Amino acid sequence: MTGASAVEDALNRLEKTEPEIRAWVRVDADGARAAAGRSVDGPLKGLPFGVKDIIDVAGLPTECGSALRRGRIATGDAWLVHRLRGAGAVPLGKTVTTEFAYFQPGPTRNPHNPRHTPGGSSSGSAAAVAAGVVPLALGSQTAGSLTRPASYCGVAGYVAPVGAWPTTGITGLSPTLDAPGLLAADVTELARAVRAVDGTQAEAPRHLRLLLWPGTGPAPVDRAMLDALKRTGRSLAAEGAAVGDLGDSGLTRRLADAHATVMAYEAARALADEAESPEFLSDPLRDLLTRGRNTSASDHTAALELRYVVRARMLRLLETTDAILGPAAPGPAPHGLAATGDPVLSRPWQLLGLPVVTVPGHRDAEGMPLGLQLVGHPDRVGRLLGVARHTEGLIRRITGGAP
Repeated sequence: MTGASAVEDALNRLEKTEPEIRAWVRVDADGARAAAGRSVDGPLKGLPFGVKDIIDVAGLPTECGSALRRGRIATGDAWLVHRLRGAGAVPLGKTVTTEFAYFQPGPTRNPHNPRHTPGGSSSGSAAAVAAGVVPLALGSQTAGSLTRPASYCGVAGYVAPVGAWPTTGITGLSPTLDAPGLLAADVTELARAVRAVDGTQAEAPRHLRLLLWPGTGPAPVDRAMLDALKRTGRSLAAEGAAVGDLGDSGLTRRLADAHATVMAYEAARALADEAESPEFLSDPLRDLLTRGRNTSASDHTAALELRYVVRARMLRLLETTDAILGPAAPGPAPHGLAATGDPVLSRPWQLLGLPVVTVPGHRDAEGMPLGLQLVGHPDRVGRLLGVARHTEGLIRRITGGAP
C-alpha cells in the first residue's frame, strides 16, 4: 500500500467512526496528503499516525484540551514527531487529550462500547488505534495516561523509560515522571515503531523469567483481570518459563502515594501560569494544583528519596528477571464518560521511571478488553518488547484471538 492510499484509507475510516468515537480534535487531511507525497523512504514510509494534543506538530495548534491554549500554533515538531517523520510516517492530525493530560475527560468514547470511557489522558490516541483509523498514535504518561487507555481500548502501548526519549515539544506536568510513548494495534507494530524511533530491536526471549504482580497492594483488582493474569502466568509456566511472585508487603502502595506527591508538587510549578486563571480550569485540575502548592519541599524530597532507593533495588532485580507481569488497570473500562478510570496501577512503575509495554488480548464476560502490563529494565527495552510479543502470541492462543 502506498503512503497516499494509506492516508486515504485512514481518512475514510475516520469519517465512518468519528461521529461516534470522537477521537480527534483536528484532522489535517491536506497536510497528511501532501506529507505522504514527499515522505522519505524509511521503515514507516507512508504510515499515518495520530498525535496526542499535548505534542507539537509544526503548523498545527497544541491546545492541551484547555481553553487557555486555544489557537496556540506549534512552530516546530516535537522530538518524537520529528523522529517518526524521519522514518517516513505521516501525521494525520491531533487526537483528544484530557485537560493538560490530567483527569478532566474530553468527548472520546471507547470503540468497544461507546458508553464506556476510553481512559485518559491519551484517550483519543488509544481510541483512534482501536477504531482502526490509524495503526499508530502518540501518547504520553505521567501517571497512567497511556497504559490505562491501552488496556481499556484493547491496544498495545509502550511507555519509554523516563529520560530515554526527549520530551521536547511536549507539554508536561512533572519532569520527574513525564515520558512519551506509542500506541499500536499489536505489539509487533509497536516494536516496529520503537525500532524506527531509536533503533531498539525486539529480542526473542530465551529461558523466559517473569515475576507476577497482582496489583492488589495499591487497589482492589477486578476478578476478571486477576483471572487473566493467572491464566497467562500458568500458560507461560506450562511452556517452560520460570514464573515467580514479585511480593509486595505494601511497597507498591507506598510508591503510588509517593508518585501522587511528586506529581502534585511538580504540576503546581509546571502550570503555575495557568493557575493564575482558575476560572478556565476544571475542578480536578484546580484541586491538583492546590494540593501541589500545599505540598512541602521536604515531602517532595522524601518521595524522591524513596524513588531512588526502590529504583536501585528494582534494577538489581530486573538484571536477573526479564519482566514483571501484572494488570495494566484495576479492571475493564468503567461505564460512563464523566471520568477516565483509576491510574493507580501505573503509579509505582512511573515513579521508578521504568519502561512498560501493555499487552492486549484478554476480555471480560461483556467483551471489554483487559490489558496486562510488562515492566522491564530501562537498559533492556529490546528484551521487554520481545517478551511482550511472545506474551501477546500466547494470549491469542489461549483466548482464541486472531493472529
